[in-house]
Amino acid sequence: MSEATTTTATGAVNIFDLMELARSKQDVISMGLGDPDPATPAHIIEAAKRAIEAQPAGPGPAAGLPELRQAIARKLKRDNGIDADPESEILVTTGGQEALFLLIQTLIEPGDEVIVQDPRYTSYDDAIELAGGRMISVPTREEDAFDLDPAEVERRLTPRSKALLMISPNNPTAGIVSPANVRRLADIARKHDLIVIADEIYEKFIYDDAEHLSIASLPGMKERTITLNGVSKTYAMTGWRIGYLAAPAEFVRAATAIKEMINVQAPVVSQWAAVAALDGPQDCVEEMRQMYAARRRLLLDALDDMGFTYGMPRGALYVWANTASTGIEAIELTRLFLDEGVLIFPGTGFGEGWGDYMRMTLLQPIEVLGEATNRMRQALAKRRAASE
Repeated sequence: MSEATTTTATGAVNIFDLMELARSKQDVISMGLGDPDPATPAHIIEAAKRAIEAQPAGPGPAAGLPELRQAIARKLKRDNGIDADPESEILVTTGGQEALFLLIQTLIEPGDEVIVQDPRYTSYDDAIELAGGRMISVPTREEDAFDLDPAEVERRLTPRSKALLMISPNNPTAGIVSPANVRRLADIARKHDLIVIADEIYEKFIYDDAEHLSIASLPGMKERTITLNGVSKTYAMTGWRIGYLAAPAEFVRAATAIKEMINVQAPVVSQWAAVAALDGPQDCVEEMRQMYAARRRLLLDALDDMGFTYGMPRGALYVWANTASTGIEAIELTRLFLDEGVLIFPGTGFGEGWGDYMRMTLLQPIEVLGEATNRMRQALAKRRAASE
């Protein structure tokens, strides 16, 4: 694999090129993309079938079906302690990705600064750049399990600071902003008049004794928080394309106007399926969480055996592994693993300063994940033998 096929001119990995290379090979186990592999639960599929049979094909409200906005409001109250008016404070979007772009385009003006965790999900980079904003990165550390340090945030504030982006659980690090730090960040937001963008798409996948706290539930924070979430990860519904925003009414009105110009509404059948997901039985979510937890344990044990270190992944669907102990940069290690039939994304795909890290997903059956770790061991053994 040539350097040009894996990096841009700035050194950041072009993940799409890496995926294309993987598709040219046979028998590749993907530990790259973050799309859940379980089937969408049966009761959600049945709701979609009923919607196809019973609902008219015409468009619904741009902000989302009233029934879905009501279901989201119930979910936010039940799970997150957030009171949101379904009529005015919730916007249904065509997936979380659209929610991300809508909120940035609505919120950010040229010159505004957005405080972001580093590493981070880089779609935010594109959205902020498109809006004319400027990202201010806050480094997170392996020894802190990639928690977000409020003191580091406050140190980087300027008169141009407008928003704090908080992705918890985090992609790619699987870190969680601890409840104590969430409360401290809320204090900072109130003190400095910051808007908080709380991306909580992975909130249901928490491990060990970790705890998720929604910042919008804290006193004085609902009116300055935009909460982003969706059904894609929690209910294995990535292709159904349903996300949502919960935010102050004025913001939701502005974001809805932009959405209406882009694509009118989220898919109606998918919206009815999302109602069933949010209001229906939730045991499927816990079953998936336990399945991911078992895969996580297998992968962590294998990484321990191979000598990798990592910040303990407290949530989400990833392990952010440090390759420094191997003496091989992550980009080169990615090549070695792909040669053995395992696709993993180098850390530079999530920020240029992460050349010693790789993001591994938990999104393969446990026996397939076990085979992937065996192939990784083989790749390392071949490299050691070649260097002796």
